[in-house]
Amino acid sequence: MKYDYLIVGAGLFGAVFAHEAKKAGKNVLVIDKRAHIGGNIYTKEVEGIQVHEYGAHIFHTSDKKVWDYVQQFAEFNRYTNSPVARYKDELYNLPFNMNTFSKMWGISTPQEAKEKIAEQIKEAGITEPKNLEEQAISLVGRDIYEKLVKGYTEKQWGKRATELPSFIIRRLPVRFVYDNNYFNDKYQGIPIGGYTKMVEKMLAGVEVRLNTDYFANKEKLDAEAENVVFTGMIDEYYNYCYGELEYRSLRFETEVLDEENHQGNAVVNYTEYEVPYTRIIEHKHFEYGCQGGYGNTMTESNPKTVITREYPAQWKKGDEPYYPMNDEKNNALYQKYQELAKKEEHVIFGGRLGMYKYYDMHQVIAEALKCVEESLA
Repeated sequence: MKYDYLIVGAGLFGAVFAHEAKKAGKNVLVIDKRAHIGGNIYTKEVEGIQVHEYGAHIFHTSDKKVWDYVQQFAEFNRYTNSPVARYKDELYNLPFNMNTFSKMWGISTPQEAKEKIAEQIKEAGITEPKNLEEQAISLVGRDIYEKLVKGYTEKQWGKRATELPSFIIRRLPVRFVYDNNYFNDKYQGIPIGGYTKMVEKMLAGVEVRLNTDYFANKEKLDAEAENVVFTGMIDEYYNYCYGELEYRSLRFETEVLDEENHQGNAVVNYTEYEVPYTRIIEHKHFEYGCQGGYGNTMTESNPKTVITREYPAQWKKGDEPYYPMNDEKNNALYQKYQELAKKEEHVIFGGRLGMYKYYDMHQVIAEALKCVEESLA
């Protein structure tokens, strides 16, 4: 066998695993069916702007080990995720905080906000939430739910909130401070020059074959390596023998505009159900200090901008799966596949699709480091 590890997928999990295995003296081959490395964190330069081709990716973690790990591959800017929600012609700060409540109710103190939310929860009188709608109202009241949760969630999941199980929203973050930082994590930022450069450094010296479909060449590829690291869909690996797991897909519409600054923020969520996309991303705002729109404080600014509209979509075979539907039914089906995976002596499943879990980037890295450590032990 020519390789110690065949890694299927050149995304974040595969790249971290490949880097560590190579560092340990192993011979590694990475393949990907796409024409580029980086998986869904792939960034491409358009009009001098790093465009997040598969949706917004903001790195955040409280795990110092993971933060220190990524620093060897990239310098991170000080971007802070502060999305804005648009409901009809009203704009609100996210996550729900004193700026949100002040705009919504014309109040100014945390006590007033707490009383308003408590009053609406009491009015709803929901003791045992039977669906997502009732769960959300019992947590934040009707105003916040109707304007900022309902439509967005229904678009995201492709179902009405009354049809979705209550456990999907176990909690909704409510802050009684004037703080628009979406994440609570200690470390946050975006690699200067984009994620693709970061992944290139991870894969430096590793053999990579792009435009290579694992399933079209499975027997031949498997014969080349002692171990397989598979980051695709676990149900596809087993030829859907127990049935298909459900995923959500996304569709992106990207355009270059002859404007310096289109919406003034990297992410604007559209929370009305009638607007078909969930958000518009303006990519130049991810590049802290380079996005223009600061008036006289900027000596140079890019006269163009790139925006992407993001449309959630029902996944079907052949579509790109972006995240798993971790409801009770699908998690139970995944357990069956996981039992098969446990019996594999030379196959490791990783990443969102291989482990059927909605991981953020820092969690993917932590899992990859754990898996490679166990495999090399």
